[in-house]
Amino acid sequence: MTGEFEHRHGFPPGTNQVRPADHDDQAAARTLAQVTPAPADLVTFYESIGDVTWADVGNGYFLDPAGDVLLQLQEYGVVDVGTGQKARGLVIGSNGGGLIYVAGSDGAVYRTRTASLDEAEFDKVADDLRQFLELLEHSLTRFNGDGDPGYL
Repeated sequence: MTGEFEHRHGFPPGTNQVRPADHDDQAAARTLAQVTPAPADLVTFYESIGDVTWADVGNGYFLDPAGDVLLQLQEYGVVDVGTGQKARGLVIGSNGGGLIYVAGSDGAVYRTRTASLDEAEFDKVADDLRQFLELLEHSLTRFNGDGDPGYL
C-alpha cells in the first residue's frame, strides 16, 4: 500500500503497520485477561499483536495496544453496549473519523455511531474478533484497489 501511496495521493504515507507484541504488550494482555471480561480471542490477539495503525487507509484504522485498553478501562470503566451483563465491553480502537470500536464480553465487536462514549449508541459490526479482523483486511484490500476502504 505505501509503495504507490505518495504517487497516488500527492503526499508521503504516515504510519501503516501491524506491530508485533513486545514483552510489555504481552504482560498487559495477561493483566487484561485477569481483570476484565475480555474475550479469549482478544487476549490471544494481544499476546501476538502489539497494535494496528493504518493511518492512511481511508480516515484510518487503529487497534490500540493492550496497555492502552487497560488505561481506558481504568479511566472510563467497562462500556455498556446494550442491556445485560453480556453487553459490556472494552474500548479496543477507533477509526480516523472518531468512531470507537468496543469488544464485547460476548466476543462481538461494536462501533459507536458518534465519536463519543457519552450516551453512545452502538452497531454490531462483527460477531467476533476474527470476523472484525477479516473486515479490516477487506478494507485494506479495497483501499489498495480503488482508494475507498468502505465503511467499517
